[in-house]
Amino acid sequence: MSVLRRYLHWLHLRWPAGRVEKLPEVNSDGTTVVPGVRVVGDLTGVPLLKFAADTGAKAANAVADELGADVGGDSGPMDLAIVGGGVAGLAAALEAKRRGLRFAVFEASAPFATIVNFPKGKPIYTYPTDMAPAGDLALRADVKEDLLAELEAQRVAAGIEPKRVRIEKLERKGDLIRLHHPGGEPFAARRVIVAIGRSGNHRKLGVPGEALGKVFNRLHDPAEFAGHNVMVVGGGDSALEAAVALQHAGAAVTLSYRGEAFTRAKPENVAAVAESGVSIVLRSTVVAIEDDTVKLQTADAETSVPNDAVFALIGREAPLDFFRRSGIPIQGETSLAGWLGVVALLLFCTFIYTWKSGGPTESWIDPAGLAASWQEQAEDRSTLIGTIAVSMNSRSFYYTLLYSSLILGFGIDRIRRRRTPYVRRQTIALMLVQWLPLFVLPEVVLPWAGYNEVFSGGGVGESVGDALFEKYVSPDAYAVELWPENGHPRAYWRAYGFILAWPLNVYNVFNGSPHWWWIGIGFFQTCVLIPWMVYRWGKGAYCGWICSCGALAETMGDRHRHKMPHGPGWNKVNVIGQVFLAAAVALLALRVVGWVLPGSWVDTHFNLLLEGKAADGGKAVGWFFSYKWFVDVLFGGVIGVGFYFKYSGRVWCRFACPLAALMHIYARFTRFRIFADKKKCISCNVCTSVCHQGIDVMAFANRGAPMEDPQCVRCSACVQSCPTGVLSFGRLLADGKPLFDELPASPVQMNEARR
Repeated sequence: MSVLRRYLHWLHLRWPAGRVEKLPEVNSDGTTVVPGVRVVGDLTGVPLLKFAADTGAKAANAVADELGADVGGDSGPMDLAIVGGGVAGLAAALEAKRRGLRFAVFEASAPFATIVNFPKGKPIYTYPTDMAPAGDLALRADVKEDLLAELEAQRVAAGIEPKRVRIEKLERKGDLIRLHHPGGEPFAARRVIVAIGRSGNHRKLGVPGEALGKVFNRLHDPAEFAGHNVMVVGGGDSALEAAVALQHAGAAVTLSYRGEAFTRAKPENVAAVAESGVSIVLRSTVVAIEDDTVKLQTADAETSVPNDAVFALIGREAPLDFFRRSGIPIQGETSLAGWLGVVALLLFCTFIYTWKSGGPTESWIDPAGLAASWQEQAEDRSTLIGTIAVSMNSRSFYYTLLYSSLILGFGIDRIRRRRTPYVRRQTIALMLVQWLPLFVLPEVVLPWAGYNEVFSGGGVGESVGDALFEKYVSPDAYAVELWPENGHPRAYWRAYGFILAWPLNVYNVFNGSPHWWWIGIGFFQTCVLIPWMVYRWGKGAYCGWICSCGALAETMGDRHRHKMPHGPGWNKVNVIGQVFLAAAVALLALRVVGWVLPGSWVDTHFNLLLEGKAADGGKAVGWFFSYKWFVDVLFGGVIGVGFYFKYSGRVWCRFACPLAALMHIYARFTRFRIFADKKKCISCNVCTSVCHQGIDVMAFANRGAPMEDPQCVRCSACVQSCPTGVLSFGRLLADGKPLFDELPASPVQMNEARR
């Protein structure tokens, strides 16, 4: 293994990189983009029986409230159509009957088909044990057969008989929803509840021989395979449970899994399969299934394994085509209109960032013309209004005002939707940091102070002294060192350096001569303060609570965090940040050489590398590939913000930010962890799906292992979204014990604490 590969493995690639299952886009109350259609049960993202019953009953109640008293008529379209006869569908039907709705249940196969297909004697976990779902459906049994009997008894007692019809498409027509099926004229209903669960098509191996009769996608009775050579393919809980059951029933079982370890399965299942006598073949894939053998490709060679039966337990694909046909978007998929929106946002970001940075669009809009009526006030610059009027002549004023306003508006929206003390305090902190030190201070307070001679003439119109002694014996030297530019507006842009540390902000350090105050501030931030913060609270202490990039990501990007792509391939894209960090370090080395050798080629051409400026101050050929334009403008601005609504708000932070890349290294030594109560974990994958850093949180949670992936930015989305309250922020103490954060971030844990 090369040095670079070992470094990247140590830094990040060693951590699990699970993928996220595609599901329909559903709001928190089950509503969809199609008016009148609600989705309940597993397809909302939580595969728990009690949650399924709860969402079904609440959806039926919501429908009854919407329709009011005009329900239950003997003629005309039905009030409610329930598609799916599982637990969620039955809960919705019971509530619809209680509320007097005229309804029907449509089921393609048989009631409770998913539970029917569970292995014989499978334990059923009706977690949370203290949760009382809405509605009248009771869920008490803890074994498959008993649960089926309990559900059937309630269905029969209520007189609910599903229609054996496969609904293939929903179509909104005026005030009604038409339910298309193969049997003739579509049904019509005023409202529809979709409760079909995730029991779509089984995932295929995609190999020759998969159509043979000995290949199965579910295990009913392990005893049927006693004395047979059986191969189980998969690495999840279902595959491991099936392998153990078959081995105990007398089969000779081979378990094939493509991964290096069972990171997605519960520890008890991993331990059980290890102790069962099952032959485990990791890092293997099935390449062909034959009548009496299975060909496996391993890391070393292709082998043939004697075989009588194959169980391909690699998961199911939700019935996504049904939703696509019905006009309900799928998470992560982008329509033509969506792509046009992405392109439009990218074009807008190209304009705004090149305009702000002095690029090709600089002349398109005159900043002074945006507030011409204020310019008379600029004559008296010593007044606050006069100072603001002068600031309005700068493009940065309008950009920063827009940026800060977006954080404020979307931040308020985030606080209203995610009602935890953690989110409230974090979002307020981000808004205050953005508005005060990153807008009011450089655009209003410092210019006003300069015009009122607070710096006693030290900053405006004077250059830095040549000798260090002369700098520091002069009472004006501190101001000269901090604010060396000539005139306002933009004389105080360096104040951003109080918050935006090197190498996120390189321009306070990369000067023609060393500005020692800013070098000292930058060194303290980057090499002392931030490492201490990261060691104690993780990378998110800066990325999630202070940084302006993180502020926009956590506010404007909050509703889109589930769109971040996951998986090993995307994790490798994180290397871009390490490349940009290396470029910043190389530029620092060159800048130091230029200071040591003034007038040298390195000194005179440094700005060509940094900002694309030629020696005479003009832009040179290839200027766009300078650090400023390629890293800051293109990746940090155009790409980083332009893909907010496609890949979530952390595109820049996760993949390309050089400061995040440096903190990534610091975070390998942090005490911060996300701890998990594995007894509560239901492997629903919600925590992974809402992580806009691409972390496979569930791979840690279902093993009860503290999450230590250094990508984490403490946004709290995984903790806040976990339906069973599994996760908690904390620190790993020297004795190996956890110290949990006192600031509540989990609504489930908050509710449990109140009881």
